[in-house]
Amino acid sequence: MTQSLFPLGRTGIEITAIGLGCWQFSGGKGLAGRYWKALEQPLVNEIVGASVKSGVNWFDTAEAYGLGRSEEALSKALATVDSSETIIATKWMPFFRFAGSIGDTFPRRAHHLSPYPVTLHQVHAPASFSSIERQMDEMADLVDSGAIRSVGVSNFSAKQTRTAHAALQRRGVPLASNQVRYNLLDRGIESNGLLETARELGVTVIAYSPLNQGILTGKYHRDPQAVKRLRGPRKLLGSFRPSGLERVRPLIELLVGVAEAPGASPAQVSLAWLTRRHGTSVVAIPGASSVSQAESNAGSMRLELSAEQLDEIDAVSRRVAG
Repeated sequence: MTQSLFPLGRTGIEITAIGLGCWQFSGGKGLAGRYWKALEQPLVNEIVGASVKSGVNWFDTAEAYGLGRSEEALSKALATVDSSETIIATKWMPFFRFAGSIGDTFPRRAHHLSPYPVTLHQVHAPASFSSIERQMDEMADLVDSGAIRSVGVSNFSAKQTRTAHAALQRRGVPLASNQVRYNLLDRGIESNGLLETARELGVTVIAYSPLNQGILTGKYHRDPQAVKRLRGPRKLLGSFRPSGLERVRPLIELLVGVAEAPGASPAQVSLAWLTRRHGTSVVAIPGASSVSQAESNAGSMRLELSAEQLDEIDAVSRRVAG
């Protein structure tokens, strides 16, 4: 299978179906960073290098990920590989801030990521003290100045997405993307109007947590004791409890079966379903804390699924999804 590039909204920018989510590069710093075990820079270098070598052309980070630590770690890692064509997406942290903070804090984003430019800058959540229109004006100013190439949002509802799109349209800037939680066990965007709205407006959906924080890898069904070895609050989530694991077992068993013939993994089947079910309108940003995970994520782009397999996975997913 020839790996194809997906359009990033209507920006003219092209990205691979799989990017690398970089939350886990936070170095254990900040509220968000403590969610994951801190990774040493040499391992970050290897993960990023494996992703680039495997065909991934973009990386998603954020101010909130270790208060810039993830951005710095990503930049250092990219410097160790041939990354001249790499696309970087980052996010402004809106909590307890006004829209003016977007322009005020962007120099820090650029500094942490230097010498790599920011292709996509996103509002991390609809949580600013300022209106969406005001935030989009600040983002459009960055586009006009040449500081960034495109604008995205994250965790925006269908209505909020329309508001952001309209505000940017008045400035002649397309809304590139909306980054939301989406996977085979979290399919809310299909019923709340968000997926339909994104398609209508030509906005790319960037699926975060595409493996449901590891549930869709099948690891915790093969070894339920692995839950006890988890760091952070994941082990407290209902999906990691015995009843939660048992509820989704039919889907995991199907993914294992589909993966067997091509010598793939349940994780790769999950990612392939996500990025093929909706044409080129959905991309995904799985994280990786090891080289093997990075290679597996990228390998999903070369996995073929038949229409019948896509439909069967869809049907079983709908029966067990929360």
